[in-house]
Amino acid sequence: MSRFTTLRLESSAPLARITLTRPERLNALSPAALRELIEAADELKSDLEVKVVVVGGEGRAFSAGFDLDAAGTEPPSASTVDLGREMAEAITAIPALTIARIHGHCVGGALVLAAACDLRLAAESTRFSIPEVDFGIPLAWGGIPRLVRELGPAMTKELVLTCRPFTATEAHSLGFLNRVVADDSLESEVDELAADLSAKPGFLIRQTKQLVDATVEEAYSTGQSFRDAEITMAALADEGSRAVTERYLKAHGR
Repeated sequence: MSRFTTLRLESSAPLARITLTRPERLNALSPAALRELIEAADELKSDLEVKVVVVGGEGRAFSAGFDLDAAGTEPPSASTVDLGREMAEAITAIPALTIARIHGHCVGGALVLAAACDLRLAAESTRFSIPEVDFGIPLAWGGIPRLVRELGPAMTKELVLTCRPFTATEAHSLGFLNRVVADDSLESEVDELAADLSAKPGFLIRQTKQLVDATVEEAYSTGQSFRDAEITMAALADEGSRAVTERYLKAHGR
């Protein structure tokens, strides 16, 4: 029996898969799910026979982002808030090349998970959004520098602050996605890409990834992301932000 309850880890070198398995919750990222993503990523760090890791979700969505219901009615602790950053850093630190297989909805923290992956393919019906500001909280988890890397400063500001949904086609045009494919072709396209990459020398995959990541980190460092938890806790104490959160919770019967 798997020790994981929110995801499935399948590893058969040279390919591994991390699949979120809470379809009834649209694979929302609860604290338990974040901890298990960290654990799965840590396990894959030591397996240099794995060259490619596909990250996806079961059911109707890649992920609906942070699980607000799992957070309960009490304000989260700083350590709980910081789990998202730890998750993103753990996914980034996997030596193998990671491919996000995105479909359905990709919301808030799920974009951070996708951005932590090396490559991203999405079904053309996928809808993206970053609604945190409308909840009265900042986009945390190291999401800002990761999105600036992929989208640029101006589009990051627009999408984070307006909270407007955007399509897979727009995400591709902005450089966030490598490919947009027909809904019924997503799995086969991801599998074909994973098989092609898995045939490459593992040493060259790891070295190329390390060199690109080091270059990007130098330009857009995530080194200050540890402060995201501090900023989130400050937002929870801010009168204006808290009023927005309370309105949201009341409107959604929470």
